[in-house]
Amino acid sequence: MDDRDAQARIDAALVDSALRDDGARAFEQLVRRHQGLVRAQLRRLLGDDPALADDLAQETFVLAWRKLAQFRGESRFGTWLYRIAYACFLRHLRSHGGRTHQDMALDADDALGTDGPGPEWGLDLDAALRRLSINQRAALLYCVQLEFTHEEAAVVLDMPLGSVKTHVARGKAKLRLLLKDWAPGDQGND
Repeated sequence: MDDRDAQARIDAALVDSALRDDGARAFEQLVRRHQGLVRAQLRRLLGDDPALADDLAQETFVLAWRKLAQFRGESRFGTWLYRIAYACFLRHLRSHGGRTHQDMALDADDALGTDGPGPEWGLDLDAALRRLSINQRAALLYCVQLEFTHEEAAVVLDMPLGSVKTHVARGKAKLRLLLKDWAPGDQGND
């Protein structure tokens, strides 16, 4: 049994307790257990906008509390919670024309003629990630950074398993292309 299984059992016990006994206290423990990852997930999706990530994280936990009785235990509680957070992110995106604040800042840089870091000192990973589609960025976030299985990511992203695998593969390929000139240690070695 791995640590994730143990964590899932603790979450399941807390969900049961939240639905039966001392709901608010048990749910508060669930919030404490997951708030860091929910915020980190939202910050990555939003392009590191901490204030907005915190607002969407709060919205996520309010929705999770309201819908807790709908949690059927078919996936881990964390997977279910991250699905709610991703839905909050998508709602925010739709209300802002499908763009994050980071995307708008990138457009401002483009308008000024600065495409971000130049090839002489490498392309920053965050700048490269912003050039991926939302689906590719999200699939890489869950499958690579958060180490979800493809199946768990499919649940969170509410997309077919094959689509998740395709977005991961295409996102990695595009990142390799965007970062091909980046070579640590090459700078300043005249």
